[in-house]
Amino acid sequence: MRSNRISICHFGIITFAILLSAGGARAQTPSPTPSPSPKSSSSSTLEKDFFKNILRDQKAIWTSPFHLHGRDARYLAPLGLGAAALIATDQRTGDEIAESSRPLNASRIISHAGSAYGVGAVAATFYLAGRAGHNDRARETGILGAEALIDSGIVVTVVKEITQRTRPTGGKSRSDFFDGGSSFPSGHSIEAWSLATIIANEYHDHAAVQIAAYGIASAVSVARFTGRNHYLSDVLVGSALGYGIGRYVYHTHHRKSSDAGGDEEEESFSRPKRLPAIEPLYNRRAHDYGVALAWSF
Repeated sequence: MRSNRISICHFGIITFAILLSAGGARAQTPSPTPSPSPKSSSSSTLEKDFFKNILRDQKAIWTSPFHLHGRDARYLAPLGLGAAALIATDQRTGDEIAESSRPLNASRIISHAGSAYGVGAVAATFYLAGRAGHNDRARETGILGAEALIDSGIVVTVVKEITQRTRPTGGKSRSDFFDGGSSFPSGHSIEAWSLATIIANEYHDHAAVQIAAYGIASAVSVARFTGRNHYLSDVLVGSALGYGIGRYVYHTHHRKSSDAGGDEEEESFSRPKRLPAIEPLYNRRAHDYGVALAWSF
């Protein structure tokens, strides 16, 4: 009876976490937000509405499972099956990785990149550099990155309190849920992936930045497993949640005026036009014909 009850709880946990991550990931066409006027700063608006946006995010995230559609099954099903398979084999894979202590030191070092102060420092660097250099894209990256990190922190804290799964180093013989632990899902993974997704989307026109962002997030997730801090399923679900939250925050609050192209378009309102305007001239009485070139300074 206990085994059946635990299996049902595991299934409920998987379903709950996967629905949350899918609900965030599918937010690709959010309700339209008013476009800022050319004279307004989109980053200033995001700063002003920062905490309001977090409250709106939390409402959207926790209610997202109720707004899914049938087409979402194309990635919900593989993700759910993968998480279920990993949970079923977590104890075995955890025991196997425990036999080798070689990667532990490297794993601990890499894990720092996904810690709260690590990802927080990255978001703060983008924001401060953006303000100092008058770079709207970097500034927005810092703001949305911080927003995604706070959203992720709230979600992972709640899910950990619900699941209470023991860690691989918890001294337990089984990877039990509801046993006072804090292993499921991986907090480092959700934080690293939420920030990486913001950065990768903001710099969608720079392949190197995208590769670096997702590469570091992947390294953090793997390190949490090889360092025996989490089971594979903890890492998978944490990464999926972080990716979903990051995409939701970006697609909901991103302002096009902060893009590289948006900056140029916005500057065109105030920058002098160096190309001439060609205007035809025609005077019927004087029988004059010609072309005039006009510059705006």
